[in-house]
Amino acid sequence: MQINTDLFLGDCEKILKKIPDNSVDLIITSPPYADQRKGTYGGIDHEEYVEWFLPITKELLRVLKPTGTFILNIKEKVVNGERSTYVMELIIEMRKQGWFWTEEFIWHKKNCYPGKWPNRFRDAWERLLQFNKERKFTMYQENVMVPMGDWAKSRLKKLSETDKQRDNSKVGSGFGKNISNWLTRDKAYPTNVLHLATECSNKSHSAAFPEELPEWFIKLFTKEKDVVLDPFMGSGTSIIVSQRMRRNSIGIDIVPEYYHMVKQQVEPLQLVLLEPEVKYEKSKAKRRNTIR
Repeated sequence: MQINTDLFLGDCEKILKKIPDNSVDLIITSPPYADQRKGTYGGIDHEEYVEWFLPITKELLRVLKPTGTFILNIKEKVVNGERSTYVMELIIEMRKQGWFWTEEFIWHKKNCYPGKWPNRFRDAWERLLQFNKERKFTMYQENVMVPMGDWAKSRLKKLSETDKQRDNSKVGSGFGKNISNWLTRDKAYPTNVLHLATECSNKSHSAAFPEELPEWFIKLFTKEKDVVLDPFMGSGTSIIVSQRMRRNSIGIDIVPEYYHMVKQQVEPLQLVLLEPEVKYEKSKAKRRNTIR
């Protein structure tokens, strides 16, 4: 089984038009934030950001499968001592465009850089917004389950009678729980807060993902041979991780330096992911047709 990796150099809004409708299982990307990375991506003004990004999300909506998911890593900036609202405005406009804003994950940066500001503290988190085309979508929750943790040893050791049945909440919320359901389990479902360091192996990009970030979402929303798209691939972390996890992938970037860097990293891996019975010369020909 060959895993295809297609790389494109250019404006993602234009290149996305070449991708067929309903063909992508997962979109995960971190576009340039407002007024940042002017030397590479132009530095879109925060007041113009929504207008700039909506034509791109329109194409992403078209190429995503009805069962697919779009994960958008983005963060507000501070302008004249006040948080900009461009992310919230973008969410509202994307909903008008037809997207469902399903969930918001928080990436807690465990080792964020220290600093001091006169009216705020350092940022230690970023948003990961989840959008979908339909209310029902593909999700493999068991793939990201986590160990129960030490709390279970003490909490589940002595259960009260109310713990053993689905009792009504004492505060009148209407919700209840049956804790004994977890008595024999060694894993639980995770929260929507991801605790990951900011460091990554790729130092050639100013804002590269840690590999664990796209890996977590790829495990949650895709299976082998599914298609992962990153329209702002940058250093290519999402693409490289997708390839390692045996997903087909599509990467786009407008910066030639990043495009060629990712291409050099991806080409040697393409052969490794072929089944052993595939002959070397045949695989080389396939790779030439696969990598653009």
